[in-house]
Amino acid sequence: MAQAIKSIVIVGGGTAGWITAGTIAAKLQSEHADGFNITLVESPDVKPIGVGEGTWPTMRRTLKAMGVRETDFIRQCNVSFKQGAKFAKWVTGAEDDFYYHPLVLPQDFDSTNLARHWMERPFEQSFSQAVSPQEAVCEVGLAPKSIATAEYTSIINYAYHLDAGRFSAFLQQHCTEKLNVRHVLDNVTAINAAENGDIASVSTTTNGDISGDLFIDCTGFKSLLLGEHFKVGFKSCKDVLFVDQALAIHVPYESEDAPIASHTISTGQSAGWVWDIGLQNRRGVGHVYSSAHTTEEQASEELLNYIAQTGGHVNEADIRKIPLNPGHRVKFWHQNCVAIGLSAGFLEPLEASSLLLVEISASMIADQFPATRYAMEIVAQRFNRTFLYRWDRIIDFLKLHYMLSKRNDSAFWIDNRDSASIPQSLQDQLTLWQYQPPWHNDFEHAIEVFPAASYQYVLYGMGFDTQASALGMSEVYKQKASSLRQKNTQQIQQMLKTLPSNRALINKIHQYGLQKV
Repeated sequence: MAQAIKSIVIVGGGTAGWITAGTIAAKLQSEHADGFNITLVESPDVKPIGVGEGTWPTMRRTLKAMGVRETDFIRQCNVSFKQGAKFAKWVTGAEDDFYYHPLVLPQDFDSTNLARHWMERPFEQSFSQAVSPQEAVCEVGLAPKSIATAEYTSIINYAYHLDAGRFSAFLQQHCTEKLNVRHVLDNVTAINAAENGDIASVSTTTNGDISGDLFIDCTGFKSLLLGEHFKVGFKSCKDVLFVDQALAIHVPYESEDAPIASHTISTGQSAGWVWDIGLQNRRGVGHVYSSAHTTEEQASEELLNYIAQTGGHVNEADIRKIPLNPGHRVKFWHQNCVAIGLSAGFLEPLEASSLLLVEISASMIADQFPATRYAMEIVAQRFNRTFLYRWDRIIDFLKLHYMLSKRNDSAFWIDNRDSASIPQSLQDQLTLWQYQPPWHNDFEHAIEVFPAASYQYVLYGMGFDTQASALGMSEVYKQKASSLRQKNTQQIQQMLKTLPSNRALINKIHQYGLQKV
């Protein structure tokens, strides 16, 4: 148990494997002289799934910490800028039905809750328009910065849309050339146990046995180490989140200078929703749906109709079918093995939580890297507690989008409002929020995956009603809130005048590059 942890073996590549390798390698290199090694074993036969091509703003910090230049990343991975999500036809299904979940917090959100002020006259502006400039910026396709803004910095908060296949290859090159990660392209044929039940090594077809002190399972849905070898159970959440199938396709632009959306577009369908992600050279479009509420043929027809209505032209034969099994492992770290990415679980593409979980899982391992096997026991317990909580909160937040819908045109939307499918933790919060708007202390942890602002954007975007306080509003609060909303209006006007379009900025980055931080 006093054995030092020096050798890390990551089984599986893709975005999960390489983000994990780069995050841990960069952290250990910054703090230790040498004495450790990281090996990533990747099957040459497994291709990236590429369902989730959207990130969170956290990816900027992740890449910067690895020493990646944002200019190189944007140029090589077909990257575009993402400033939030637009949800169309989720509330009533009408043509003009939409709301935004932007990536910027409401004005002065640390100390001022503007929700009460907005609720006095909610018909004048959407909630996100009233408290943040980002909806206005997204509606006209503007970028979150200019060519004069340095790498990873912003005028308004942003994340990325990216090509998952290119991203994996880009990270592989960076990790092997800059961070000394050993890359073994081979198939794992056996997992060999130590006397204490740990994994001692993995056997490969041509490279023999590869031993390690800590093994990280990034083998995707197969979960070769945690699921198949250790038999760690899987907790389904299909009773809460109904979508279990995805149809995905690449949609070319009509021209090279076609506008690139500044946000993910999520459009409600009869038994699910369509995602639409604009990259530099194409759109990534897909339909996630519940097989209990529609057929593959009907889902495919809705996907093709959406593409045609948005000006796209595709070959139906190019549609990929991807089965989903919403849920997660009952624990993520067992013995000397921890699962990250799809091997830990997957819910659905909504709100791009999959890549975020990879980032924060890898970051926690790097930040709390166990010095010895004994210390690993403590870190593993902490990791499991932390991520069981985080998965539960993500499930709550995703369910919120569905159960607030007022659509009655199909059983899918009606069934999502059945209280039996709504976690008690979410029901308790909604009871509270009937009387007071979400705020920081409504949650158990100081750092939440989805903060109170995210709940406000979805709740009030979907027409949730919070009663006015019987105590009224003070004049001091009213004056401050009015001032902040005036500031928001001024920011909108300024950004609409000065920010370039998404396409224009990306073209300039290809031509000139961004200034190094």
